[in-house]
Amino acid sequence: MTNILDIIKADYAKFPEAQTYSIYSEDVYFKDPVYNFRGIKQYQKMIGFITFWFKKLKLELHDINRTDNLVKARWTMSWDAPLPWKPRISVTGWSDLTIDDSGELIISHIDYWECTKFDVIQQHFVFTKNQ
Repeated sequence: MTNILDIIKADYAKFPEAQTYSIYSEDVYFKDPVYNFRGIKQYQKMIGFITFWFKKLKLELHDINRTDNLVKARWTMSWDAPLPWKPRISVTGWSDLTIDDSGELIISHIDYWECTKFDVIQQHFVFTKNQ
């Protein structure tokens, strides 16, 4: 039997493709600096949005561990923005995933960024001069 930590690691490795939605409760709470909602259907829509708009997306998992009902994952996510000059955007942060008492379902997924939303916006408009 695969434990939930192994499934989460595998999902991070292939993110955003083929995520294991069955490890999330129907009314999972999700929050990050941009989104804030409840429900697996909304979570699936958000992943669909990311899959469509974020090109060459890479999620690098730096560390993941579980203590009781909390999984903490540190990561860097980078992608090419859908703009003509295709700037490479990068966000480093961590996720706190709360597991229910059965140990089988994620009931809360909260992402934290080590930068501000403005820092991310600025990355879209960094140009280098040709010398």
